[in-house]
Order: sequence, then structure tokens, then C-alpha cells
Amino acid sequence: MKVEQISIFIENKSGRLAEVTRILGEAGVNIRALSLADTSDFGILRLIVNDREKAKQVLKEKGFTVSKTEVVAVEVPDRPGGLSQILQTLDSEAINVEYMYAFVERCGENAVIIFRFDETDKAVGVLQANGFSMLAGERLYRM
Repeated sequence: MKVEQISIFIENKSGRLAEVTRILGEAGVNIRALSLADTSDFGILRLIVNDREKAKQVLKEKGFTVSKTEVVAVEVPDRPGGLSQILQTLDSEAINVEYMYAFVERCGENAVIIFRFDETDKAVGVLQANGFSMLAGERLYRM
């Protein structure tokens, strides 16, 4: 139940984020989810897109540094305490969350949380054993 995410290293200056989104848009790549973390000099743009290979190719052709990472998409009811329940379950098994970001599905009933773990396979097993719903990449890429 792993999902493939691309990470793009971008300079922290005006217009670079717009350039990435323009390049992807012109290539017909749809962004499904994103996270941007920055420092004073550069940022890391993490994306879930509908066509990872095409996104990686067109961005590399334009000089961007792009990498792929496995993450896990967990679906949780959009209500108070939903995230806490997941994190408490992971904490009970000493699984570290390296980073995460979230979005709400179009219907508004569920949230999807994208996790990067220090032990991805262990985290997937613990989440499955505790009844959490994980989204397959193909479903997430088409949401």
C-alpha cells in the first residue's frame, strides 16, 4: 500500500514554484496533493501526481533535481481525533513519522494523510493490523 511521491528541489526565490507548476501543467500532469517545506535558500516541493514518470522527465529536462520517494496514504474519517488515533497507534510500536501532509477528499467525509515513516513496511503492517484504511497509489493518482 505504498504510494510514489516526487520531490523537487527548488531555489527559494520568486517564480520558481510557478515555473514548476507551469511545466507540469503544460505536460498534462495533474497535481493530486502537495507539500512545500523551505529554508532561506531552497525548498523541497513534494507532490503526488497522476503521472510520476512524465513529471520527473519534464522537470529534469528543465534542470530541476527530482527524486522519487515511497510514502503511505492513510484514509481517516474527517472528524476530531482521527489523526490522533493513527499517531497513538504508531507511537505504541515506536514508529517515527519523518513528515506528513494531508488533504480532504472531494466528498468531504474523509481526510487523506500522506506519511513518510522511518520504517515504512513496519508502519504499513501496524496500520493494516489495526484496521486503518490505506489508499493504493492508482486510486490516489486519480482522485
